[in-house]
Amino acid sequence: MKIATFNVNGINGRLDILLRWLQEAEPAIVCLQELKAPDEKFPVKALNAAGYGVIWHGQKSWNGVAILAKGQEPLQTRRGLPGDPDDTHSRYIEAIIDGIVIGCLYIPNGNPAPGPKFDYKLRWFERLSTYAAELLELGAPVALIGDFNVMPTDIDVYAPDRWRDDALFRPEVRAAYAELIAQGWTDALRHLHPDKRIYTFWKYFRNAFARDAGLRIDHFLLSPALAPELTAAAVDKFTRAWPHASDHAPVWIDVKD
Repeated sequence: MKIATFNVNGINGRLDILLRWLQEAEPAIVCLQELKAPDEKFPVKALNAAGYGVIWHGQKSWNGVAILAKGQEPLQTRRGLPGDPDDTHSRYIEAIIDGIVIGCLYIPNGNPAPGPKFDYKLRWFERLSTYAAELLELGAPVALIGDFNVMPTDIDVYAPDRWRDDALFRPEVRAAYAELIAQGWTDALRHLHPDKRIYTFWKYFRNAFARDAGLRIDHFLLSPALAPELTAAAVDKFTRAWPHASDHAPVWIDVKD
């Protein structure tokens, strides 16, 4: 079963890119981030026509997450990350599909750091860690999937020294990610490719994609009940070269059915 994640950077503006990739890659489950569309503007009919059931949590202009399931309707189990009832950002949605709990997330960018946005990012990470521990207690197959906005180690960024003070690479954020992993989660791409430079995001300027000046910020974290089923993991880097592409490329894993 192929499970994918894709920060589309505006689902309506790049719907043709998404539909083209869905047709070529044929993933069974897809987590989308950065929809940049309110709920009523989500292109549900186009995705249904492509063969996918879908749930979504939209927001005007910013954020937004969705889960797609090929040939079936995802069973929504949560909409929004617990721990802060005043948080209005659309950054987490969860469903059960084929017996797997799928948590689709979009962690805040946090820049400029230090500052209020960075503080919010750290608080969001704390809430995620608390909830992730509860998910592990279920003992069920769980995958936390999406744009984590963190490069965990130096190998995950093309020029580490240039990023030391950035909110995606500051030690506080990398420590938060490491503490999350230490709960018992498996970073799927790094597990299968421990020493390979793999990027999932390239900025639009300074010819970043052509120079392969990228970052690995889109991740799959698998629970102990799901990690042994992992068979493959990769990035569909070719999509980043398509006209009007997102600055992220889709990332996918295969797990045994």
